[in-house]
Amino acid sequence: MTLSSADIDGENSSDVPPLANAELVQLQIRVIALENLVIAMLADAPARQFDLIREKAIHILPRPGFTPHRLTIAAATEMNSLVERAIRFSAEPSSGGG
Repeated sequence: MTLSSADIDGENSSDVPPLANAELVQLQIRVIALENLVIAMLADAPARQFDLIREKAIHILPRPGFTPHRLTIAAATEMNSLVERAIRFSAEPSSGGG
């Protein structure tokens, strides 16, 4: 099932104006910030948390007989990338002088 803006607010989706460039830039900034927050939070996570994320990434990949969706495949790949980046981040020596 695909959720459209009409499903959300009862309006025809053609009534929803496209995002302006400034709004798209703000969304990109927020996604980058959230991605880095997730990496920072995962840096101290136990190994089981990484395993759970990898399992979820596998879970959202298309199963045999189902149509692969490129965005879902990209999301699963990105989940694994976040795990790997968090592991590298946690292994880096502290830059603080304390």
